[in-house]
Amino acid sequence: MSNNGEREQWGSRIGFILAAAGSAVGLGNIWRFPYITGQYGGAAFVFLYVALVFVIGFSVMLAEIAIGRRAQLNAVGSFKKLKGGAWPLVGWMGVAAGFIILSYYAVIGGWTIKYFIITWTGLMEAGAAGKAGDVFGGFVTNTPQVILYQAIFMLATIWVVYRGIGEGIEKYCKILMPALFGILLILIVRSVTLEGAGKGLEFYLKPDFSKITGDTFLAALGQAFFSLSLGMGCMITYGSYLTKDTTIPSAVGQICFLDTMVALLAGLVIFPAVFAFGVEAGAGPGLTFVTLPSVFSQMPGGPIWSSLFFLLLFIAALTSAISLLEVVSAYFIDEMGWGRPKAAWLMGLAIFILGIPSSISLAGNLKIAGKDFLDAADFLASNVLLPLGGMLIALFVGWVWTESARKEVSNDGTYEFGLMDAWIWVCRTIAPLAIAVIFWKGLKW
Repeated sequence: MSNNGEREQWGSRIGFILAAAGSAVGLGNIWRFPYITGQYGGAAFVFLYVALVFVIGFSVMLAEIAIGRRAQLNAVGSFKKLKGGAWPLVGWMGVAAGFIILSYYAVIGGWTIKYFIITWTGLMEAGAAGKAGDVFGGFVTNTPQVILYQAIFMLATIWVVYRGIGEGIEKYCKILMPALFGILLILIVRSVTLEGAGKGLEFYLKPDFSKITGDTFLAALGQAFFSLSLGMGCMITYGSYLTKDTTIPSAVGQICFLDTMVALLAGLVIFPAVFAFGVEAGAGPGLTFVTLPSVFSQMPGGPIWSSLFFLLLFIAALTSAISLLEVVSAYFIDEMGWGRPKAAWLMGLAIFILGIPSSISLAGNLKIAGKDFLDAADFLASNVLLPLGGMLIALFVGWVWTESARKEVSNDGTYEFGLMDAWIWVCRTIAPLAIAVIFWKGLKW
């Protein structure tokens, strides 16, 4: 809250859109989207992904932001105010998911800082010698170093949230998001002008619909849901700071567009480069920290392109981390009456402490049911809490809070949303069923 006790609000529509897009844009857009696209056949997967973002993703995001703006409270408080009963449990799942996800997300965010630095101190040489994997393995098993960079990343996240909505999240996202797009465009120019880049562009942009299978559809559905920060209370919380005169559907459309654009542009960076140097396009998560350093090492001016890429990853990780900490902090500000500084610093510290086992587990020293602690935390949050949260939010709007949702989205009758009936229908049927499939598929331990 602000010092006079009034709820903070976004200073401008563009500030909200950039902050919400920053929440949605994360490591999943830049490191997961390209390798998943590579594994599932290229352009045909991209086509499916975009379609699902604007059907399932748009509908659930619109539901979340409408809930938040109507209640003007955090994720738990919103459900308490709007319906009560057992529904606040949905908000609790969002707060818990934000807490857990940020604990290990900060660990990976720390990797981006480390790699930005070592780009200039030996990474390129190791990549040229085929030893980028040794560099990565040596770093992630050096627990004190991993914790150090995790702490640096968390401090940056806490600082922005501590500063508040206008002077913190909005201000920094107005700087970070344009910087992210600028870096992407610079890297695209470098990538598409490499000799042999044309094969990568053809793979990425020329669809072969014969490659679409049930697995392709499921992968595209999962990527569309997870890439938009849905089911974790981020959009409910950000929506609670939104002014009543904002037209939510157009804002959500712009957020989905920006998020999708980042993913698509990341593909234009990666596919021309990996094809130009004969690298496997579906190389998995190692594509980012093992394969790409080897690719950059073969480019003229390799350290420049490598450092820009890892700066890009850092920005994407930070804008998402900010929203995750805000979900947790907003609960303690609204429900417990804490001041913003206390909430940001204490919750940031608690999340950092929870993240230490994830840092330790990378050296193979801490496992749960055969999984590294980090992977186990990711399983709980991403495979259980997020799909359940997203499914219940869609059902809440589609079946329980329907008429009030219509009023909120239409700005109490002053704005005509032409797809209102279709949106309600998607929330009632298609979105819950689709997310249930994601949930069922993800439960395999």
